Amino acid sequence: MDLNERKLKILQAIVSDFITTSEPVGSRTLSKRPDIDLSPATIRNEMSDLEEMGYLTHPHTSAGRVPSDKAYRLYVDQLMQGSDLPEVNKQEITDRLHKDADELDQTVEHAAQLLSEMTNLVSFAITPNRSESKISYINFLPVDENSVVLMIVCEDGKVTNSAIRMNAPYTEENLTLMSKVMTHNFKGKAVSAVLTENIASMFESDMQALSGLAGSVVPSFMKTLEKMLNVDLYMDGYSNIFRLPEYSDVAKAQNFLETVTNKEQFTNVLVNRDNGLAITIGDENSEDLKDCALVTADYKVNGKLVGRLGVIGPKRMKYGEVTSVIKYITDNLSRTFEIEAPAEEAEPVEAADNDEQ
Repeated sequence: MDLNERKLKILQAIVSDFITTSEPVGSRTLSKRPDIDLSPATIRNEMSDLEEMGYLTHPHTSAGRVPSDKAYRLYVDQLMQGSDLPEVNKQEITDRLHKDADELDQTVEHAAQLLSEMTNLVSFAITPNRSESKISYINFLPVDENSVVLMIVCEDGKVTNSAIRMNAPYTEENLTLMSKVMTHNFKGKAVSAVLTENIASMFESDMQALSGLAGSVVPSFMKTLEKMLNVDLYMDGYSNIFRLPEYSDVAKAQNFLETVTNKEQFTNVLVNRDNGLAITIGDENSEDLKDCALVTADYKVNGKLVGRLGVIGPKRMKYGEVTSVIKYITDNLSRTFEIEAPAEEAEPVEAADNDEQ
């Protein structure tokens, strides 16, 4: 049996109507559509064929049909119409992501919030394991006489800040020298490689100006690198599911929440998805997500994969609108953090040593 143009048109209409109304779609409803010039009887015959082909299911309590996972897959791959975001939404995304965009993790968290607000679904964002991320530069910023902020910037745009409680007095000149020494030694090296080095040996007797600071700096530096090996998961919009008919049953809603709030398990699902824009529907997901659709897209910095953003919700999802929002947000994230290390951080450490002497 062929999936001809007429069947495709009817199937597209059924999927679109069901996504909008969440109600099974009947032949009489379709016959009233201006784009389908067919009698209810003809439509019923075509719907029966589509059901036999596995694209529709027939709830016992209704004369209408609902799409199967197979129908959603065909819809996403061939029939879905693109949806251009309104300019007001584009401007809101740009403004909110670029505001105070000093820290990648914080901006990614804001992106998850935006995605939830604009799709009315549960959203998420992840930053992957940074074991192979290469260090771009290291800086120390004075806070007060007893503490400083350590800032590590990687080539992929990851910025990690941590507060250090100082056990010995310091000067801004020594902090600057410390920044240059560590940048010189670790620039271009992967985080995992730096963790294997004997960092304390850099601050031995030939550098008296820094040896007193090493006791405070080295342990905090190592702990910060270890944290960078973790995958961070941000989620938002849990309350949105209670507005969806699919989760009007409290037990079903609770099962959904238990699944997505198991962060270790859910993070593992997200990390192992295909790169680029990926849409998985129903049985294409793991057993505990077989009633859901999952849409993800990557964001990059300077062409390198940095993380992943997406939504999870019912299979009855406005795929065209959702993918448009996700694409626009990930594109903005990628542009926001295209960075280069400051030129002054690339100064040879030998010059700094001579100045100190």
